[in-house]
Amino acid sequence: MADKIAAQALKGLLEGAAPFALIDVREAGEYNSSHIPGASLIARRQLELSIKHAVPLTDTHVVLCDDDGRRAQLAAASVERLGYRRVSVLDGGINRWVTDGFETEWGSNVPSKDFGEKVEVVNHVPEIEAKELAERIAKGEKFVILDSRTPEEFQRFCIPGGRSVPGGELSLRITDIAKNLDRDTTIIVNCAGRTRSIIGTRVLQRMGIPNVYGLKNGTAGWVLAGHKLETGADRVRLAPPSAEGVAAAEAYAAKLAAEDGVRSLDVAGLLAVIERGRQEVVYLIDVRTAEEYAAGHIPGFRWFPGGQAVQRSDDVAVVKNAPIVFACDGKARATLIASWYRQMGYREVYAVSGGTSAWTASGRSLERGVPDEAPVGYREARGHVKAVSPAELHASPPPAIIFVDTSQDFARGHVPGARWVPRGWLELWIGDVVPSKSTPVAVTCLNDRGSMLAAVTLKELGYQRVSVLDGGMAAWQKAGLPLEKGLSGVMAPPTDVVPAGPDRNFADMQNYLRWEEALGYKYASVKH
Repeated sequence: MADKIAAQALKGLLEGAAPFALIDVREAGEYNSSHIPGASLIARRQLELSIKHAVPLTDTHVVLCDDDGRRAQLAAASVERLGYRRVSVLDGGINRWVTDGFETEWGSNVPSKDFGEKVEVVNHVPEIEAKELAERIAKGEKFVILDSRTPEEFQRFCIPGGRSVPGGELSLRITDIAKNLDRDTTIIVNCAGRTRSIIGTRVLQRMGIPNVYGLKNGTAGWVLAGHKLETGADRVRLAPPSAEGVAAAEAYAAKLAAEDGVRSLDVAGLLAVIERGRQEVVYLIDVRTAEEYAAGHIPGFRWFPGGQAVQRSDDVAVVKNAPIVFACDGKARATLIASWYRQMGYREVYAVSGGTSAWTASGRSLERGVPDEAPVGYREARGHVKAVSPAELHASPPPAIIFVDTSQDFARGHVPGARWVPRGWLELWIGDVVPSKSTPVAVTCLNDRGSMLAAVTLKELGYQRVSVLDGGMAAWQKAGLPLEKGLSGVMAPPTDVVPAGPDRNFADMQNYLRWEEALGYKYASVKH
């Protein structure tokens, strides 16, 4: 059984050099409102999916926290069932932490966003307002707009005419992009808000590329200035870089390694670090594109695209004070990302020299495909829980139908009559929604993975007649069955989701951007 750790003891861990993980198991909206600095977010409903990547060794000290300790205690039981042997729960949760006089912060991926603002202030990263950019485009001035977000984000919405060049790819692709531009063309780097455009602009600034600006406040700034976004753009395919482009990127990587203290690993060195990973947590991160990773990666490496690795460092390295190894197909992209981590203060950071190319040249094989991301325990649950087809559930709905994913997912569409009982609160709420344990209950979610695990929990609680919608709401909608939308039956405003991008209203966009920019104020007196 997990032990309890006092706030003062946790504070000592955070200030020390021992490897451990502090995981907040609440939902994203709660975490965004207030959390302990240094805590990584893995919502309780995602533990079975994410913790093996986040905490690769089961003898690592894992500290779980929530608001008052109740959900963390339930989460601790799940984590212990997954084999983790040193699990602690913050005594009294964040409520006790605050009562004891310790600080909290708000926002998501704060370490990376704070770092981005520091980079802008200290290095005087040039930026342009959305209003000015639109005016200059209207005058016929030449611009190329490079969107440093993920391809998926770009396809959802982008600045009209933008090109998708994810942040981790910029140094490798910019030479080929720039040589096809007129000398008077201005290069704009944007993201959804601030961090990735700042980081991307700094990459090009440090490479010596002329006429480069970050779009201040990204797509959010564009919308706030009264302009429309383009949706459904399919300009996401990246051409292979030329030999000239690779050479320029690798020369830049050598400069970064020397100036930022990035250590290089040859294949023998990588094998030694991988061996260390049997006794201590070592993160192995492949920063290339999804397609490259699937085509072949070094065994044991997890995919996390470079731009996102910089944007979400607290999701990449959940265990504190652990070594991190980055790899690509050469050294340009891995060294670029490693240099950012060195600048963020990570002490032991490596780039694999030659990456996958060196690995295969040594006679070793690459692993192909993308590892199955089914939650731990999902397949076992399918063998013990009754699955019903959409047609069966529609024809004979039981007295109780619950939906266990987020309120946002619930509002977008659920089985008519379903009640929202999020998995993180399941044990604490189900008694009010389904008082009798003899009542038949159907469990639903987006794709049946969370609902299968939730159904196992219900059976452990004594519910006798539990079934799961096979394939979840995705299968229900594919079958063309009726949907109920909105927060039907939800009596209090949900606090589990953080709206992003255009899903935010204007006031939320403004407040978020002001908060993000304010992170950099404290660096105004720092000299580069």
